[in-house]
Amino acid sequence: MSILTPASKKALANLRAFIPPPTNYYRCPLKRRAAVLILLFADRRGDLRVVLTIRSSGLKSYAGQAALPGGKADTLAETPFQTARREAFEEIGLPLNDHEFPPGYSVEHLTELPSNLAMTELGVRPCVAFLKTPAPSETNRSPDAARDILPKLDAREVAAVFTANFRNFLFEKDLDESDREEFGHGEWYKGSWHSWHESAWRMHQFFVPVRRGEVFLAKRPESYTAARSPEEKASAAKTPVSASATTTSKDPATSKDSRSTLQPPLPRKFYTTTTNPLEQQSRYRVFGMTARILVDAARVAYGQEPEYEHNSHFGDEDMIAKLMSIGRLSAIKKEGEVLTREVMREAGKAKI
Repeated sequence: MSILTPASKKALANLRAFIPPPTNYYRCPLKRRAAVLILLFADRRGDLRVVLTIRSSGLKSYAGQAALPGGKADTLAETPFQTARREAFEEIGLPLNDHEFPPGYSVEHLTELPSNLAMTELGVRPCVAFLKTPAPSETNRSPDAARDILPKLDAREVAAVFTANFRNFLFEKDLDESDREEFGHGEWYKGSWHSWHESAWRMHQFFVPVRRGEVFLAKRPESYTAARSPEEKASAAKTPVSASATTTSKDPATSKDSRSTLQPPLPRKFYTTTTNPLEQQSRYRVFGMTARILVDAARVAYGQEPEYEHNSHFGDEDMIAKLMSIGRLSAIKKEGEVLTREVMREAGKAKI
């Protein structure tokens, strides 16, 4: 069992104690609800790491991008944690119940964070959980969550699973000295301000160092786009795979699916990817809403503000409420409907 550092123990205690403010998530219609899972676990040094994925190239939106496990709600009765856990099971094979884990492993639900607004007009609820690792035993002398749990992938949704140092999302440079030595040619953080929500929005980019033995690749399926039922997806998630995969990152600025991107409007060059993210084998880029959620989660956990400039508020609860007050985030999505600057300007003037 990994012995948590004092900082990790404090971080988990802070997350357990965090009481999220009132949310507009439950006011959103079913088709506008989504949740993501911030799954933390302790590495061999006792530091917390977070589980991330690279989305498959065949998906209609965010193909090839780094993301937290998650997706849309299935029913109105489904809680954000239930949605996040179900999607994590379908995407990376994370068991839904503790008795389905290898002996000694379990997941503790810690807290939820304020909802974020996706460009697809979704209220996205971050759910934070801790994957507990068992003590060494005769059957598992060296428990390793990354080895024992993470390699079970559903290749139709996820091309790879990797992890990042959770606390590092508060810093401008790599915290790990070995990462600085091995990946010194690259940088950990870049940030810039953009107009979004009719206000200044900080776009974070993190470049996570990933070694070949620390990324779990999915076997390329016959068709990334074949339609499947939730039952078929769940069945596929039960089978571990570890072969190589390939993925191609689309340019949201030119793709026919660009209206589905979660990211605020940015210059075309921002989205340009000249190499396959899985072939770089050095640093994977985490940006946009995913990066924003991780920054907010780390702020709560470690009780400190980032070294770099950032938005002070957590999530987008106010903007979600304002958009709903002018008739957006409705139960029926109209063809071609998108959050334009004009829509955001109108919402910004709304009284709530």
